[in-house]
Amino acid sequence: MTALLLSLEGTDAGRQAALWLALLAAFSHALLGALQKGRFDPWLMRGGIDLAYAVMALPFALFVVPWPDPHMWPILAGAFLIHAGYKTAQAATYARGAYTVVYPVVRGTGPLVTVLGAGLVFGETFAPGQWLGLGVLLAGIFGLALYNLRHVTENRDTLVPALGLAVLTGGFVAAYTTYDAWAIRQPPDPFTFLAWFFLLDGTLMPLLMRRRLAALPHADRWPFAKKAVLGALVAYISFGSILIATRIGNVGEAAVLRETSTVFAAAIGWLMLDETTGPRRVALMGLIAAGAVMVKLAG
Repeated sequence: MTALLLSLEGTDAGRQAALWLALLAAFSHALLGALQKGRFDPWLMRGGIDLAYAVMALPFALFVVPWPDPHMWPILAGAFLIHAGYKTAQAATYARGAYTVVYPVVRGTGPLVTVLGAGLVFGETFAPGQWLGLGVLLAGIFGLALYNLRHVTENRDTLVPALGLAVLTGGFVAAYTTYDAWAIRQPPDPFTFLAWFFLLDGTLMPLLMRRRLAALPHADRWPFAKKAVLGALVAYISFGSILIATRIGNVGEAAVLRETSTVFAAAIGWLMLDETTGPRRVALMGLIAAGAVMVKLAG
């Protein structure tokens, strides 16, 4: 698998594979957000998901992938700190705002900053048509957030701080997307970074939530555990897909295409969380999809 991935870097086939991986990351990330926003408290659910994927990563990190070289430990520490900030801000956002309102703001803040960061770090450039597509996508994302803001009645008293936290979370999204795309290029085997990232990243939230996890009522433990394991598997797909996409393809394109997760989030919010939709939302989601297509075709 490692040899296949390395052979795809910088090729047209790798760019096409990165496209599909970014779309897979978009869907799975929206699903992960909905799982965190559902029945259980978002902080508690995040702790359960992280514990599950750390346990799953342990045997792979210790016995399957090559161990990190010494220079990788500070890089892994940097990833840990950025993701700790992201998850803390994300959980605080979901605890205060309706999912279909705050999620578009989180996802809309990230891609522009990521594209600029990818230009600085990796020397990537966007064609004029791609910038236009990015503008269309962002107009759809923020238009969807504004529409939801006007019509959603859930958590109105905490919505303003929730939106501020959503912008902060989006900043962390841009930071970890750019940093992780650089970090996964540092070891000879990209799966070394992936395995150790999930193992280390999965330790913080369970430690912070340990008392609440231990105090979970017995009747809730089995449903909570099943949801945590499902969330861990979805997290592997979400973060693993986008990290591999940024290794074998264009970082900026992958970051923009992942933001079609807002379309998936709206559908999931309607299907899973009983949050309403309508023709205006559908039109705005069409803008998001159209912008993503423009970014891809103009590249």
